[in-house]
Amino acid sequence: MTSPRLVLGLDVGGSKTHAVLSDGEHTVAEVLAGSANPASVGLEEAAKQLRSVFAQIGQTPIAAIVAGVAGADSPPAAQRFRELVAINRPGVPVEVVHDSELLLATAGLESGVAVISGTGSAAWARDERGGNARAGGWGYLLGDEGSGYWVTRMAMRHALERIDLGKPADHLSQQLAADCGLQGPEGLLDHFTLNPERRFWAARARVVFELAHDGDPAALAIVSGAADHLVFFITSAGGRLGITGPVVLAGGQLVHQPQLQRAVRERLEARGFNDIRVLDRDPVHGAVALALKLAA
Repeated sequence: MTSPRLVLGLDVGGSKTHAVLSDGEHTVAEVLAGSANPASVGLEEAAKQLRSVFAQIGQTPIAAIVAGVAGADSPPAAQRFRELVAINRPGVPVEVVHDSELLLATAGLESGVAVISGTGSAAWARDERGGNARAGGWGYLLGDEGSGYWVTRMAMRHALERIDLGKPADHLSQQLAADCGLQGPEGLLDHFTLNPERRFWAARARVVFELAHDGDPAALAIVSGAADHLVFFITSAGGRLGITGPVVLAGGQLVHQPQLQRAVRERLEARGFNDIRVLDRDPVHGAVALALKLAA
């Protein structure tokens, strides 16, 4: 009996790496590891996490590998990651795409617009002719508006601006400081300088959403701004291809923060985007789907 051909899908985000080995019908192995994204953790740590993934998968023959990597949309970045993978599985066909490209494939769509808001953010669109366009995804230093990191950064700026203006700390400033284990917002800048790790600060976005749920005006303004940016990404990517859907909402923040999701939906519907879906499967399954095409 001939053994089924197996492919490997990798979803490499800023916080974690999710790997699935599959024959297209069944998951043969599934691995979660730390981020193997060189842009987030550096080449040495990325290589270490990939070695861990492949060690857990074992020496099972693999027909093709597709990796969706946050920020790896330039040819040099994609080539660097391809080389990291090849060290572990030389000779296996490898395709590296931006992680936003996994979303439509995960949703079983050939065309549409997908937006991700997690640690980072970006939108990617594909039309029926195979044309594609992207908006956002420029990284936390230059962009990632509407992401978890951006939400916390705006809360930090709000707290620091109040200090500049000589105003007392408001509820958002106090709660953000408390969530960092600080006595007050005056310690936030030093805390950030000593601990600039992106995932830590993206996780603090939870404070903003909790306060927005309770009606805090500063938190509500930040959530509104996040929704505006994400909708801009969607309309920009889709508009360049002349498509208005389907729209797939994805990423831990956009999927699990109902207030943000609702705000994005309302803005999209006002602009004529009516087919809006929330991703209900892990994006790594889109990498598996693309790997099956690569192996065909």
